[in-house]
This record gives sequence, C-alpha cells and structure tokens, in this order.
Amino acid sequence: MQMPRSPQPAPTVEPPAGQACPPLGRRLARVPCAPALRRALTAGLACLVLFLAGGCGRGGPIPSPSGGSPDPELSLLAEWMTGHFSSASQAAADSSYFDIRLAMIPIWTARGEDHWLYVEQAVAGREEAPYRQRVYHLTRSPAGSLQSVVYELPHPERYVGAWRSPAVFAALAPTDLERRAGCAIELHRTPEGEFVGGTVDRRCASSLRGARYATSEVRIGPHEMVSWDRGFNQAGEQVWGATEGGYVFRKLR
Repeated sequence: MQMPRSPQPAPTVEPPAGQACPPLGRRLARVPCAPALRRALTAGLACLVLFLAGGCGRGGPIPSPSGGSPDPELSLLAEWMTGHFSSASQAAADSSYFDIRLAMIPIWTARGEDHWLYVEQAVAGREEAPYRQRVYHLTRSPAGSLQSVVYELPHPERYVGAWRSPAVFAALAPTDLERRAGCAIELHRTPEGEFVGGTVDRRCASSLRGARYATSEVRIGPHEMVSWDRGFNQAGEQVWGATEGGYVFRKLR
C-alpha cells in the first residue's frame, strides 16, 4: 500500500428390428416399443425434472459459477480486510508517520465465492483526494496459496468515495481493470492465526522517485493490519517508503 510523500511515506436405446417407435410427442403409455425403451424414456424425463429442480444422478446440485465450496480461509481473509482503518495511533506516537485513512469494501458480491474489494487510501482530512485507489481480488493461486491480486481502475477519479455506494461498480467488470503484473501479495496463515505475506522477489515494477521495483509486506489480523511498502532503485537502495517499519492500521469499523 503505497504511502504519500513524507519522512516515512509509506469459473441410444433402439427398438427391436422391425418395430418402429412413434414420435416422442405421443403419450408414453401408448408407445409400442420394448419395455426397456419405455423405462429409459421415463427415466430420462424423471432425470430432466430432477435437473430442473437442482440436480440429477451422482453429480448433485449444479455448481456455482465460481465452482466448488466456499473457501473458509479466503472468506475469513476478506472479512478481516473489509472495513475502515486508520493509522492515527501510530502517527500520534511517531511523527514520522502520517495519519492515513484506509477504506476497503466488497464489490461484485454476486460473483460466487470470489472476493473483490475496492480500496481507497487518503491522508486524514483529505479523504476527498485519495492518493491511492485499487481493486483487490482475493483468490487462491494454482499452487494453493492465498493471493491478493492488485488491479488499477480506469478513470479512478470517477470512483472517489465509491466505498459509500459500491453499487456504482455494477457498471464495471473485472475485464475493465488493469492488473499490476508481479504485484500480487502471496499470503499464508501463521500458527497464531494471522495472515502474513508479501510480493515475490523484484517482480513489482515501480518508477516512483527513481525506483525500479517495489515490495510490499503485510500482516493481517481481525482488528489490525500492518502494511510496509518500499521502493528500490537498480542498486537495491531504498528510495521511497517508511524506513523503520510498516504502517499500522487499526480497524475503526
């Protein structure tokens, strides 16, 4: 979560030969076919009824568009990340940190088990001018780890304050977003129950203040989130971001 400029910015059964079947539109009781055929047709109609009711045979109910059952860890991660956060306590104790306000709200909630969050960050008192707007897609990687995939919005200025009315995102689709390649956060669950992780290697490109790449480290709990974003130049020297540690965001609601 990139911080503003500061000292510490942060989815055939056939009838017997010679015996013809009448059109299927006639009543089954009058079909002069073999009993096996009548049973097959009856079973087929029964299966159709079950299918329309929600399932047939061993397949069970029709799966949701996203497939599979809800992922408990993914749902918990989304729950902990959803809300309004502030770094006011940290800023009061250490003047090298700003009081940053962070809002993360669910969008596109009808998309099965997928979790999408609209993210907005601003300096306290300047919420009408956020310095960062993103969309996070919480999912599992092919390897099975938890991921927070980062996307940029088209015309982000149109969505300032959209956390107040997330219905505005109904006119937008995931295909309208631009993925920030290499900037996904890989997460795992600790024995203590928190989610911890970060970006991988130097894959997340950044050009801010002469940087060549950026890194993000996060720790997420039920009431608090720590985010440490830093930018480095070609020589590996830090050129932006907090130097002593990440921003500590306390959940307000």
